[in-house]
Amino acid sequence: ADIDTLLVAPRHIDRSDFFSTFHAILDEHPSVTDLRSIEEAFVPVMKFHFKGIEIDLLFARLALQSIPDNLTLGDVDLLKNLDYKCVKSLNGCRVTEDILNLVPKPENFRLALRAIKLWAKRRGCYSNSLGFLGGVSWAILMARVCQLYPKAAPATLVHKFFLVFDQWKWPTPVMLRHPEEIPSANLPYPVWDSRNNLADRAHLMPILTPTFPQQNSTFNVSNSTKNVMAEEFKIGLQTCDEVFSGKADWNTLFEVSDFFHKYKHYIVIQANAANTKEHLEWVGLVESKVRILVQHLERCQHLESAHINPTSYPHSNKEEHPFTTQWLIGLSIGKPDKNQQINLDLTDPIQRFVSVVYQVAQSNEMVKETMSVTAQHVKKRQLSDYINPVVLKQGKRRNKKTSVSLMDGSNTTLGSSFNDSVKSNNTSQNVSLTNILTSAKEQKQLENQNREPRKRLSESQGDEPAKKQRPQTDDPTAVSLAVDNQCFS
Repeated sequence: ADIDTLLVAPRHIDRSDFFSTFHAILDEHPSVTDLRSIEEAFVPVMKFHFKGIEIDLLFARLALQSIPDNLTLGDVDLLKNLDYKCVKSLNGCRVTEDILNLVPKPENFRLALRAIKLWAKRRGCYSNSLGFLGGVSWAILMARVCQLYPKAAPATLVHKFFLVFDQWKWPTPVMLRHPEEIPSANLPYPVWDSRNNLADRAHLMPILTPTFPQQNSTFNVSNSTKNVMAEEFKIGLQTCDEVFSGKADWNTLFEVSDFFHKYKHYIVIQANAANTKEHLEWVGLVESKVRILVQHLERCQHLESAHINPTSYPHSNKEEHPFTTQWLIGLSIGKPDKNQQINLDLTDPIQRFVSVVYQVAQSNEMVKETMSVTAQHVKKRQLSDYINPVVLKQGKRRNKKTSVSLMDGSNTTLGSSFNDSVKSNNTSQNVSLTNILTSAKEQKQLENQNREPRKRLSESQGDEPAKKQRPQTDDPTAVSLAVDNQCFS
């Protein structure tokens, strides 16, 4: 995981100084690599690696003559007379502080959240830019569970997490506190309000930040990514139920997704460049637009979903393609009627996506002849031409033991007894994994002690919880794909 950092400056330092003068200083530092600025992002950011550690550096200018050492960002009056970009940059730190203040037991929240983040990354559901959930969104969801079950231990919280959001009635927003409870100081910044804002009504999985100005942290979610996460919530709940009944252990929850074995058809997106610097800039732009292709694919007739894998991959032949990054989209195609053949033409959505990428690149004056983006349809048996065969085996079968990492640089193996240990996120002492996920028997006892009526969830949404259904997988047959896209570049 990266480190999100905020640089707070007094009023006489401008954002242009940050992206010019400070950028030049970092560029000359020997420990800084892969430096790039993304000024056009929703929250402008400077990304780089410092001694191998990935850093996301934000900038905010306050209306103060100087910045005191004991500055706290919780005071809403600090937002007065600031431009909206600075407000959005400040919100990351302010939201984090608010979340910790709104959960009953912060330590239990942290431990449970670490487990859920690991699960989300293993299952391919962790990426805000590609339409899944980012770190803030997962934190808000877990914080809501902590509020519903204030006395629960971390292991119980993990189980309740899947129970709650398997039944959640989207697009009912997830809120840690009601907007009326959030101090605003009558500032004019826009806030999320589906009652008065038509654009907000279109959001599929609204998860609202608890700090003014409250925003939806999941505005990139599409129908396909929502369906993928809904299915993963069901699988997670089923796995936890199996653990409680002694039919499985916690390793099963952290198994890698079977993305490479789930579909018969895929789209491979490639971003190509001539050198490291061009490749770094080009990959960032292409990745930010991949969700546009997913949205166009969702409009295709007979295509039920377009599942984007949030992990990017190098080309299997690195010698011929040293500066190539790839993303894969799995295509779920509806079952045809008897004696019917489905003809699916993907040419138009792919051409639209490529066109958007080049238009944005030209407007930013960053496109060069050596940069290209291609997208093409491949069948499952052809994936080895693009992706390393070792990677393609991931998720193919269940292993007795799974190597997991609950924090950067600390790898361990989860066994059924959970006697291994990892370093705590907050101290240098070792913490037993039983503090994070206890044995099934202990969890069952905690479950009985801390059981809350399930109707609490339905009361928070004004509806009865939905019945659990087993996830269904499609096995389309007699499908013909027409894609004139051997080199859309």
